[in-house]
Amino acid sequence: MAVSNIKALIPGELQKVWELVLNTENYAAWRSDLSKTEAISDKQFIEYTKNGYPTTFTVTLVKPYRRWEFDMENSNMTGHWTGIFTAKGDETEIDFTEQVKAKKWLLKPFVKSYLRKQQTQFVADIMKNFS
Repeated sequence: MAVSNIKALIPGELQKVWELVLNTENYAAWRSDLSKTEAISDKQFIEYTKNGYPTTFTVTLVKPYRRWEFDMENSNMTGHWTGIFTAKGDETEIDFTEQVKAKKWLLKPFVKSYLRKQQTQFVADIMKNFS
């Protein structure tokens, strides 16, 4: 299983950062890597890449303004994501950790670098909303 972590200080108040990240139905408006999202229920949603590739997310924990966790799965991988949000004055520290297991052995060597790229893009997209 590959594990990747990213931390960043976002120049926005905790409540605003939290609301942006948890409003999954609005992801396509600010996420540069997605074409759309689809809400299945209050605990499950699907993200679609620009090429239409779906990934299903199932929320496993919500501690308002502190912690959000979910399981994720598509035809290539399965995994878990943990997001920790901490107020730092009028800024917000985010600490995101992904644990992913490739379903296809050919993909295993590339999982860690792919995760890192995805996390870096996600944080960059969040930053654009607060700069």
